[in-house]
Amino acid sequence: MPYTTIDKPTDYFNTVLWSGNSSTQSITGVGFQADFVWIKDRSGGNDHQILDSVRGATKALSSNRTDLNTFSDGLTSFDSDGYSLGNNTRYNASGSNYVGWNWLAGGTASSNSDGSTTSSVSANTTSGFSIVKFTGTGSATTLGHGLGAVPKWILVKTLDRTENWVVYHVGNDASAPEDKSIRLDGTNAVQDNSGHFNDTAPTSSVFSVGNGAGVNPSGEDQIAYCFAEKKGYSKFGTYKGNSNADGPFVYTGFKPSFIIGKVSSDTNDWFMFDNKRSTFNAVDDSLFPNKSDAESTSHVIDFLSNGFKIRDSDGTVNSTGNTYIYMAFAESPFVSSTGIPTTAR
Repeated sequence: MPYTTIDKPTDYFNTVLWSGNSSTQSITGVGFQADFVWIKDRSGGNDHQILDSVRGATKALSSNRTDLNTFSDGLTSFDSDGYSLGNNTRYNASGSNYVGWNWLAGGTASSNSDGSTTSSVSANTTSGFSIVKFTGTGSATTLGHGLGAVPKWILVKTLDRTENWVVYHVGNDASAPEDKSIRLDGTNAVQDNSGHFNDTAPTSSVFSVGNGAGVNPSGEDQIAYCFAEKKGYSKFGTYKGNSNADGPFVYTGFKPSFIIGKVSSDTNDWFMFDNKRSTFNAVDDSLFPNKSDAESTSHVIDFLSNGFKIRDSDGTVNSTGNTYIYMAFAESPFVSSTGIPTTAR
């Protein structure tokens, strides 16, 4: 059996950078027509912008906010190798630099009746990513996700009201992560809330939601982004902090291209790193999903051939005894499907 089935991770996830021009422009180099796009103005204090092909190009969510916005002058279309932008300052202001993280799902969504509530799903079973849209029932229900594998990371957001982002992560609890949830738009530690995932573990076909207003209000639209782990391409796990600049090494089985994480056992910011803003070690160009802040160099990690190492004693990334959850995607697998090892930076 090969080490990985994905030798070229950029066929499914890729990061692109651009400079704004306060006019219109086409962003290329993604390598595919993205279904899920996360954009951040690196230079200024503009909100994160999260868009997907199921809801439509102009409908933006923000990881640091609870509301939904429609921008006709923001991202105007998903294109074959990227996307088109208008002159909205969140996407394209002259003098500002931007980053876009891009995932491939399954294109046009289709009806999925695997769960007790029918969902609309765009799924990529090869890379383990799906977009799920559904209408809330107000009571516990199950929803098909289309992955054919158990999701380890699920982001859920209501679209008709200003509720917090709700996050399921396999590392939220060592024994029963389905009992816990954490906010994407805040600094809170993980919390016990049966109203979110109904204390029910996801399966290879469905995930569960309870009666919580943040995941399942009656008659209102919801969106969920679901991720299953694929060896050599994606990893969802935890590490323990030690408050030392010689911090923990985290094995992923690939050279990372993108990492999101947060301390789950304490209050602090989320963090984001990638291989396009920081092209060599140390990786220190930080952004924060729960804040609109411009990019900073306040935290440091290294991307290695088979994982990442924390090089910072700050509590955001490395506090003694605390548990950190993370989500990571590959630049290249540690060993290709033909047995060829990757190289370090």
